[in-house]
Amino acid sequence: MMTFDYAASAELFIPTKRRPGARQPVTYRRFATAAEAIRFAVEDFPAIRTLGAWMRVGDERFNSDDIQRLYESNSYPRRRRVRKSR
Repeated sequence: MMTFDYAASAELFIPTKRRPGARQPVTYRRFATAAEAIRFAVEDFPAIRTLGAWMRVGDERFNSDDIQRLYESNSYPRRRRVRKSR
């Protein structure tokens, strides 16, 4: 298993809409740390999985499933948002 550097800077790319056959505009955000990018992607932008977002940290690229796994990892350094039960 690889060690992930949550303190490294990260870039998050989020396609804005899915249109078959059309080129998708992409929203780009840069974060001081990968931990911040992961928190934003999972907590503030829940549609990230359906839109096919990805994150780049150094030369590595992480898809939306990878982002979710990094968030759920025991190594994730930030406090996770508590989900309200219905």
